[in-house]
Amino acid sequence: MAFMNTFILLVAIVSIALAAPTLATDFVVGDESVWTLGLNYTAWAEGKQFYVGDKLIFNYKEGAHNVHKVDGAGFRECVAPLTSVALTSGNDVIPLATPGRKWYICGIGKHCADGNMKFLITVLPQMGPSPAPAPSPSTSTSSATYRVTGLQESFGLIIAAFGTFLMSFVV
Repeated sequence: MAFMNTFILLVAIVSIALAAPTLATDFVVGDESVWTLGLNYTAWAEGKQFYVGDKLIFNYKEGAHNVHKVDGAGFRECVAPLTSVALTSGNDVIPLATPGRKWYICGIGKHCADGNMKFLITVLPQMGPSPAPAPSPSTSTSSATYRVTGLQESFGLIIAAFGTFLMSFVV
């Protein structure tokens, strides 16, 4: 009987751990300085960890800048592909949906070519709970939302159902 109670407790703990939400972060690119000339975005991104599920938010004065997602060559040459559609709202949100390297530039004038408005990040896969992102200079410019990955939710539900089934025999 004691073994069964211990087993059920273990099942409950594992199911809670697997179903626990993970933290997704909204990164305001440039923090308070936003997406503008004169900021070193490579330095801004340094030390931050970006995960699948996080979002990049580009805030800027509409018409003054734009955002293009480019490849490595487009980043080096500051040229957006002809098929690329610029984000121009002044409050552009880019969900980080896949792991890997991501490059972004401003396509207006020489904003990118002057070495200002461009940066790259590496997006890490979301593999369960992730470490908290490095603190930014202002905590008020990023917000967090909770999400549960499909795999975590499925395992959590299966284990919780199994635990409930076992408890029906103990009680």
